[in-house]
Amino acid sequence: MAANIDLLAYSDALLVLGTAGVIVPVVHRWRVSPVLGFLAAGAVLGPLGLGSFKDTFPFLQWLTVTDAKNIAGIADLGVVFLLFLIGLELSLERLLTMRRLVFGLGSLQVVLTGLVIGAIATLFGNKADAAIIIGLSLALSSTAIVIELLAHQRRLMTSAGRASFAILLFQDLAIVPMLLLVSILGAQTGQSVFLGMALTLFQAAVVVALIVAVGRLLLRPFFHLVAATDSAELFVAATLFVIVGTGVASAVAGLSMALGAFVAGLILAESEFRKAIETTIEPFKGLLLGLFFFTVGMGVDFREIAREPLWLFASVVGLIGIKALLATGLCRLFGLTWPAAVETGLLLGPGGEFAFVGIGMAVTVGIIATEPSRFFLAVTSLTMALTPLLSMVARRVAARIEKRKPLAPELTAAPPADGKGHAIVVGHGRVGQIVCAMLDHHKFPYISTDRDSAAVTEWRRRGREVYYGDAANLAFLKSCGLLHASAVIVTIHTRDAIDEIVRVVREVRPDILIVSRARDASHARHLYAIGVTDAVPETIEASLQLSEATLVGLGLPTGPVIASIHDKRDEFRNELQEAADKAGLTETHAIRSKTLRSS
Repeated sequence: MAANIDLLAYSDALLVLGTAGVIVPVVHRWRVSPVLGFLAAGAVLGPLGLGSFKDTFPFLQWLTVTDAKNIAGIADLGVVFLLFLIGLELSLERLLTMRRLVFGLGSLQVVLTGLVIGAIATLFGNKADAAIIIGLSLALSSTAIVIELLAHQRRLMTSAGRASFAILLFQDLAIVPMLLLVSILGAQTGQSVFLGMALTLFQAAVVVALIVAVGRLLLRPFFHLVAATDSAELFVAATLFVIVGTGVASAVAGLSMALGAFVAGLILAESEFRKAIETTIEPFKGLLLGLFFFTVGMGVDFREIAREPLWLFASVVGLIGIKALLATGLCRLFGLTWPAAVETGLLLGPGGEFAFVGIGMAVTVGIIATEPSRFFLAVTSLTMALTPLLSMVARRVAARIEKRKPLAPELTAAPPADGKGHAIVVGHGRVGQIVCAMLDHHKFPYISTDRDSAAVTEWRRRGREVYYGDAANLAFLKSCGLLHASAVIVTIHTRDAIDEIVRVVREVRPDILIVSRARDASHARHLYAIGVTDAVPETIEASLQLSEATLVGLGLPTGPVIASIHDKRDEFRNELQEAADKAGLTETHAIRSKTLRSS
């Protein structure tokens, strides 16, 4: 039996798994992105690296990947899992919250950058269809590297972090139509381009509609059934089945597997199983994405660097320069400050992992020749490797610009250092203004914070105690008197920002009252789970106020109506807290919350 085993095929798989086991701990110790580690390992150990010398040195066939096809099938699953996770993150609520930056700033960045790079590509002799794909592919940045850097630096909630995330979000959305465009352009056989595009888009729309319809009808009941078994193994199997199954269904219909997985992720993003699914596939995602980036690195030809080093250097500088300038200008157009705009531009200047997917697919269907594609992939890889350095440069440049910029005196005002027993109101938008007005009415001391410099300036001139700063920054919260405050009221609506603020506050003041705005019942359950004392869901509160107005308007006595509304509100609150407890998230927080309310 052992004689029938293809040992070389297994050696490739063992090499990749062994590389993953070595790279992740090493790059973690060196504080280097694992993505860059896998890319470098793939370039060195791939067929175009040391593998190209296997005929001269036969022993290298055991230390290098001799045939990319041996691991290509598994590596493709990395893209499928990545698109599924992107869909899982792109809930409708998040898209609506950031719609101006995502669909405005993000779409302009992709389109304008793609057009400029595509136009330059045509000047160097590329055909129109090849130039389009090259422009769009190089317009994309690395979601994996940039988000990891921002998360590690805890800068996702900064202006530059939010703008970068919004643009990357649209780029992730643009991947699917870009891959469809590659299929359309590569499938032309003399028929009209517009006819082919229309037919392909119609086919894609039908397939996506079927996946959405079947998914909405079956996926949630399916996961309810699996969850009822209380078996972690079955939940893992069900999750993998949905990801791969929807991908295969999409592929059978003539589309990419990634598209099907992406749609499945979108469907499940609004379900109560979202967090459980993310946790379940995290180990698979890390390994398969590492394998994907390893295969991406195998497409990098070091001979390109030696063949035309000056052209390569000029292309690397040119790509980063063009993308950074366009992104910076667009960020300024959308109201970002110069420091935030420059930092965003430099972060998004390098290329991204999906350039390898788009250009690789274009090579497969015959749009781009092999030799030019290797040059473009080498440029993309080198720019990606420069991302951490550009991030450091961006922060220093932004800091220097910030120092030179004269601040309005209202923004430099420091919170009073002797505050005790006061409330800290985070956010001074429409909701925060009403909360502050009520605190003023009852003469309860408070400090309000906001990140909108114009709003802070205006309200301070009106005499309100509003201070400019980031409430997710512990030092700023301490300057607002967090250590001696009696309550923190969170009135902002961004989920991630609320989570970070609650985490920071709870680490320092586990006993303090935290009241937070919530979007709906599901969001409120999550907030109770992470430690808020009380959550106020907008949808529930609006329905209660509507009911109160209706009942009073119908002539019912005001006193009993108000009492019944209060009882209903308490009922909702108890149900949400119990749901958080049953999820096994933070039972101690819920107990503390009840104690605080009863005291």
